[in-house]
Amino acid sequence: MRAVVAETSGPPEVLRVAEVPTPSAGAGEVLIRVAASGVNRADLLQRQGRYPPPRGASEILGLEVSGEIASVGDGVDDWAVGEKCVALLAGGGYAEYVAVPAGQVVRPPQGIDLVTTSGLIEVAATVVSNLTLVGLRAGETLLVHGGTGGIGTFAIQYGAALGARVFATAGRPRKLALCRDLGATDAFDYHDDWQAALRRATDGHGADVILDVIGAKYLPSNLDALALDGRLVVIGLQGGRTGTLDLGKLLAKRASVTATGLRGRPADQKTAICAEVARTVWPLIESGRIKPAAETRYHAEDAAEAHRHLASGDALGKLILTW
Repeated sequence: MRAVVAETSGPPEVLRVAEVPTPSAGAGEVLIRVAASGVNRADLLQRQGRYPPPRGASEILGLEVSGEIASVGDGVDDWAVGEKCVALLAGGGYAEYVAVPAGQVVRPPQGIDLVTTSGLIEVAATVVSNLTLVGLRAGETLLVHGGTGGIGTFAIQYGAALGARVFATAGRPRKLALCRDLGATDAFDYHDDWQAALRRATDGHGADVILDVIGAKYLPSNLDALALDGRLVVIGLQGGRTGTLDLGKLLAKRASVTATGLRGRPADQKTAICAEVARTVWPLIESGRIKPAAETRYHAEDAAEAHRHLASGDALGKLILTW
């Protein structure tokens, strides 16, 4: 089969399409003939040598795909060859075929293009698992950093669907406008004093929950922005991994800081998360309450250009590789 490979860590130019052995479906797995592969920031980090795959996972990049079942392994009786599917992966998605535990494979939402579906499962699984973990409730205030990326565009809509009042940060006027169009009550330029803007917009209350892809750089500011009993959940480290946390302020606010990852979770947890996504998110997409993010499609041969685009900060929504 063909796959996008990187023989060494480095810039986007290290990516190329090459022939590699085709995997087979082991016990409890299915083999997927890939139609499209979602591109995520984690892929950029892995290409740079900063985010190795979990033990036993494929060295090939790619955390989500859509396609159809090519074969089923022993013990799999709820999938048939030829069925359309979407899957959450620990790796291996930038390829024409990928083997994955059957519990991490779900049927796509009805009425959505199969290629578009390839960019839904990872962001949905990330957002749903984290907002469930911190218990976002209707009537609370949610702040989403990076509101126009794949995670952000989904999180704004999902938070609003849960009945939360959603705010977001972004860096350019057109991106701020997109956040509002997606359902954010307001959006703030992160180059400005977004904490002050949030306090004004919430009459001094702040955010009950903050979903943060930045990490260390925003740690003090996020703590300032939290409401009493607020919950900060860190899911990315674009702004670094080591920061300073004022524990006195954390105690005074009765606040909590949570950091989670999805890729390295055991298969049973991923199975439960994928089932929750299919149960709670797919109906919202099918009804139109959540709309798939704007997307830019690249052929797999142009994976390096897709990585450059995502790293540039110019990308809106989701980037997808097609085969």
